[in-house]
Amino acid sequence: MTDKPSQFADGILDASVNFGVARITLAQVGPEGKPVPSGHLFVPVVQLPAFANGLLTLVKQIDSKMKEAQIQASAAAEPPAMPQSFTFGQR
Repeated sequence: MTDKPSQFADGILDASVNFGVARITLAQVGPEGKPVPSGHLFVPVVQLPAFANGLLTLVKQIDSKMKEAQIQASAAAEPPAMPQSFTFGQR
């Protein structure tokens, strides 16, 4: 792991742009099933396209893994399962 702070989020509550910085309020599903703020993410607007493209690449790779799992499961007559862990990028 890392000694850097970690943040869990399962959504975005709101976002704004001020002085060239995108300010994104991250959300978690609260105890009553409604989103509650869980932290903030600040990204310079000039870096936002690269950041978004990185997330899009991750989504595409996850989709590819899910399709592979579905193919393997159908060949083995089992329900599809997502691999428990896998790594993308330069780690």
